[in-house]
Amino acid sequence: MGMNVGGGGAPEDGEVAPEMNTTPLIDVMLVLLVMLIITIPIQTHAVKLDMPAGNPPPVTEQPQVVTIEVDFDGTVIWSGEVLPDRSTLEAKLQAVAAMPTQPEVHLRPNKLVKYRYVAAVLASAQRVGVSKIGIVGNEQFLD
Repeated sequence: MGMNVGGGGAPEDGEVAPEMNTTPLIDVMLVLLVMLIITIPIQTHAVKLDMPAGNPPPVTEQPQVVTIEVDFDGTVIWSGEVLPDRSTLEAKLQAVAAMPTQPEVHLRPNKLVKYRYVAAVLASAQRVGVSKIGIVGNEQFLD
């Protein structure tokens, strides 16, 4: 801790003006900051994946595809057939989930449909155990 002795015009001659010298404190703070920056480990934004080695086996048969469309008013269309209610949808989804090799379920929502109708279809599929489901036709939402 340092004090300024003399030179200032405010105190009378011969008096000591109590002013703290902050330069050493700033130097210490900067050294601590540099030490902190050096000791922080570098974070890498990488995800470790165990990728299979070699070429994948050839596809022997084309997967079966079920298309579910959700119209702008919430109407659910199963491969071209309009479903009257949600229980019919869940019955069809249970049949798909019970198959030994589940077909791919492609969900195609209309651009103007409210999200709650699409979320209801996704929730029904999850509840009955459909594992191969995906949303297709996303290019319509780019506008």
